[in-house]
Amino acid sequence: MILAIAALLRLVAMVGYAPVMFFNDSFDYLHVAVKPQPHQLRPNGYSFLLQALEPFHSFALVALVQHLMGLAMGVMIYALLRRRFGIPGWGATLAAAPVLLDGYQIQLEHLVLSDTMFTFLAVTAVTVLLWHERTTWKVAAAVGLLIGCAWLTRSVGLPVLLGVLVFLLIRRTDWRVLAVLLAASLLPVVGYMGWYKAERGKFAITESNGIFLYARTYKFADCHKMKDIPVQEMPLCTEAVGGSRQPNSQDGIWNAASPLNRYTGQRFSPEKNKIANEFARRAILSQPGDFLKVVAHDFVRVFQWRRTVFPDPATYSQYEFGRRSAPLPEWQMGGGTARQEANLYEDGDARTKLNEPFASAIRIYQDHVYLRGSLLGLILLVGLAGMVAMWRRFGGLAFLPWSLATGLLLAPAATAEFDYRYVLPAVPLACLAAAMAFGPEARTRFAAFRRGGRAAPEATPVPSLEDVVADPKVPAPATGSAG
Repeated sequence: MILAIAALLRLVAMVGYAPVMFFNDSFDYLHVAVKPQPHQLRPNGYSFLLQALEPFHSFALVALVQHLMGLAMGVMIYALLRRRFGIPGWGATLAAAPVLLDGYQIQLEHLVLSDTMFTFLAVTAVTVLLWHERTTWKVAAAVGLLIGCAWLTRSVGLPVLLGVLVFLLIRRTDWRVLAVLLAASLLPVVGYMGWYKAERGKFAITESNGIFLYARTYKFADCHKMKDIPVQEMPLCTEAVGGSRQPNSQDGIWNAASPLNRYTGQRFSPEKNKIANEFARRAILSQPGDFLKVVAHDFVRVFQWRRTVFPDPATYSQYEFGRRSAPLPEWQMGGGTARQEANLYEDGDARTKLNEPFASAIRIYQDHVYLRGSLLGLILLVGLAGMVAMWRRFGGLAFLPWSLATGLLLAPAATAEFDYRYVLPAVPLACLAAAMAFGPEARTRFAAFRRGGRAAPEATPVPSLEDVVADPKVPAPATGSAG
């Protein structure tokens, strides 16, 4: 029933806002899909998807594929909780509901952006790993390839790889299996870096990490507290009071008054990236307390009850189903404008068109049905409580989705700045971890704590996948490890 409702909501979005919706970054992804080249700002994983779908000349197909990814994530969460962890149907449905029914999740899937694809790859990797009682080399290879593709979709895929490796190390997985997973994850990444080397002369994925890290330090960096600043870094110094510093961290990149614009050349260049990276590292080492303060501030912002307009009205409005259709931008994209490239991809007018009453219906739905930040915090706490019950096993299997969800929330706060779109990829993993806290093994240990003693969980046979498909009421918990 929930799955049918979720599919209907996505159909309403597709009819109401045809053929698709755009964000500022959409046109960068589209540009390198139409004219393949390794992008200096962000990896091309999502652009590869756009390129694969280009022969169909349909942004509606892009939206459909992404909406199917959203539905598939809900199905994976439900099936994993039922088959592997013996969670009742209502509990598994509740865990899958946020990714299926959240209005902002649906809108994100309808945008030409990499976030849905990244989240889908991460959730699929976790599902494949936890679905199997033992991590064989074949499972490791599949998980590694998924993580490698996620890494090429968004740079935050690297922390996902590290989190999975730590999880498997804790579970004492055979080193050969770890080697297979690592090799499989690096295979697409190294291949991409080779292409980057051939095209741009450097063995890298991007050349923007230093600039984004500079943006993180932009709000607090005080050159009076930094020793021995090289001459080439001094243009990055700003005064907090009465100076040229703008209010948000991302102003350090995108605002016309950014100190980066004191250098000549393109906004993203190897030279600027190197200088910005050295300056940012110097600021963090000189002012670790200030760095932790801005990270904590952005991390806590995730858990606010109400969504506030941030970082500015123009950006925030692009995360919502709007009341009117905006014209496609006329930015120069190298040989053409953003509008021209979008129309070329669509082989027609790609501008978003509102069709009533469907547009109003999904817009009103988004205004009222979404996961509040405070509820996400509660979900993480529930998952943490379940891990505490399994403290002798480092939190058990729930350690994987819980640590990845927390890491995906911390990574932007530590390396860039808070953004609402960076919150949603953590939601399905957090819900999965919270639901696992109610599995039979965790319940047995909680009962033992209440009695003041210890009790070993009963061994229960794991049904085959064929049994689950034949009768979804038969799933039973598995007590074996994933490694």
